[in-house]
Amino acid sequence: MSAENSEQLPPDEQSFEKTRENQIIPETPAYEEIAKDGTLPPASVDEFNYLKRNEFTSEIYKIEVRNLGYFGIGEFKKLLKSKLNLNMTKIKSPLRKEFAFVCFRSQEDQERAIETLNGYKWKGKVLQATAAKASADPLQKRRNENAQKEEKEVQPKRQRTSADAICPYASIPYEEQLQKKNNEMQELLRKFTNKLRNTNSAAKKYLNAFKFEGVKASPQINGYRNKNEFTVGKNAEGEIVVGFRLGSYADGSVEVSEIQDLPHIPDSAKWAAHSFQDFVRSSNFLPFNPEDNSGHIRQLMVRTSAHTGEIMLVAGIYSSNLNETEFENLKKKLKEYYEACHDEAKGFKCTSLYYQDVKHREAGQMVSPVGHISGSTHNTDTIHSLSFKISPLAFFQINTQGAEVLYDKAIELAAPQPRSTVLDICCGTGTIALAFSKHCKQVLGVEIIPEAIEDAEFNAKANKIENCKFFAGNADDYIQSMVREVVYGNAPGAPLDLIAVVDPPRAGLHNRSIAAIRAATAIKRLVYISCNPVHAQRNWIELGRPESKQYKGDPFFPKTAIAVDMFPHTTHTELVILFERFEHSDGKEETGKVKCEINADIEEKGSKESDIKKPDTVENQN
Repeated sequence: MSAENSEQLPPDEQSFEKTRENQIIPETPAYEEIAKDGTLPPASVDEFNYLKRNEFTSEIYKIEVRNLGYFGIGEFKKLLKSKLNLNMTKIKSPLRKEFAFVCFRSQEDQERAIETLNGYKWKGKVLQATAAKASADPLQKRRNENAQKEEKEVQPKRQRTSADAICPYASIPYEEQLQKKNNEMQELLRKFTNKLRNTNSAAKKYLNAFKFEGVKASPQINGYRNKNEFTVGKNAEGEIVVGFRLGSYADGSVEVSEIQDLPHIPDSAKWAAHSFQDFVRSSNFLPFNPEDNSGHIRQLMVRTSAHTGEIMLVAGIYSSNLNETEFENLKKKLKEYYEACHDEAKGFKCTSLYYQDVKHREAGQMVSPVGHISGSTHNTDTIHSLSFKISPLAFFQINTQGAEVLYDKAIELAAPQPRSTVLDICCGTGTIALAFSKHCKQVLGVEIIPEAIEDAEFNAKANKIENCKFFAGNADDYIQSMVREVVYGNAPGAPLDLIAVVDPPRAGLHNRSIAAIRAATAIKRLVYISCNPVHAQRNWIELGRPESKQYKGDPFFPKTAIAVDMFPHTTHTELVILFERFEHSDGKEETGKVKCEINADIEEKGSKESDIKKPDTVENQN
């Protein structure tokens, strides 16, 4: 899955919610008391003021566990929750040192955890557990730091603009942007391959042949974003604005800037942001303030289709500060406003209106729920002459024309054959699956958002494609079962060619998914599409580590990489890497069996994999 908003700062991404959770803080100074430069007066800043308020925060009930040695977050969480039955809410392990912080919901849970863990022996280590101090509010901490710096500075700093924050390359000619990104990707890949050489000595001779084929240009440079998430807040002058934050909460900024001059936003989305801004300004409802969790309207998601002209709006409402009557009234006001609001000259009109309840999520809640208000339920867009239905929360590449280039390159690298099966991991609405479908025998896709799977199934049927099958759930839970289905369905003695394509979120795949891919030795080629190559390197190293208890199966080494500029005018680039499985030549029999030990019959089928000649590189496959 791509960085749908890689170059902007979505409301939830950088907020203090990453540090403390489920808080409604009513006593901090509101917008009126914020200085025009977006900061609070130094005397007002209290880094721990949130702890004094009558609202829940797990920072109060935190412990520190030391002497952990080398450990994984997953295995530590399993120890706490499954084995020791401790009611923890989250684990924080700064820089993966030999210690971790664990938060709880009550003092009773905290005290029981300290008593249980202190002196407990785990993995040959005797653990030490003590109560820990709460973390400082990062916004107030940064403001204190900035205030101290400003006292020492003689020259005032230039005011940061939305172009500085969102489109830092906009002033550079596009050919120079591409060259700059090419150099950045070369340097990133150099560091990655050097680290892989140090991680697995067997990779060295393969990495000598590894090649990077440069950065491919986006067919559309301006107005390419079909999805935008705008923050509802205030600018330096205290005016209500629907736009982008100029910084993150942790960096000490809550200021929001308008987006009318940003080149990558289409005119239809600019109209949507401006019309919503007018609605908020004229209403009795207030913009959400992340400092004290006051206000009612937090964000606006806009999805547009250049193909159909559709404009979908999803208003992010913070319902914690509204009673049921007020909430219903807000939805009614939105409906009435957008029934009358349109731009006849440019043809802009809201065709689909939703709300999303963006209050703090409950335990175990993956996404904030959405509700339909009026208009159609989805947008429609096209890639490679294929039509796609897009629901509010479904993943769809934000640069539609760039996606055609991206998928062409992914298909070229994967080199599917008529007998191939493709596993589309993190499949979204099925765009990659359907693009691959005409080049292979079948595609199996998995995606965590059920609505996206419904869209994928609809899209396959609408495009009369019958060789795609989709599953809703966590990728790490479904990879092995999808491989089983392929192996079971393969005729005895028939060659088996199984290709995995992964397009994960910015954070990359969970290590359990990497372990599942490694263990399924029928998978010989893997195409990894990354919208955040810096974060993805962790996955790439895990793919290439020597075989171990955690990562069973031979490693994957990179063969070819190519970048696609999906985000012109920004610092971000999409990178596609073809990995091939390294097979030992030490005399042991290499098979295509699935190492999750399905049964002997499957292992026999998989053994045919060693006789398959790997396909040559496909040029201009599409």
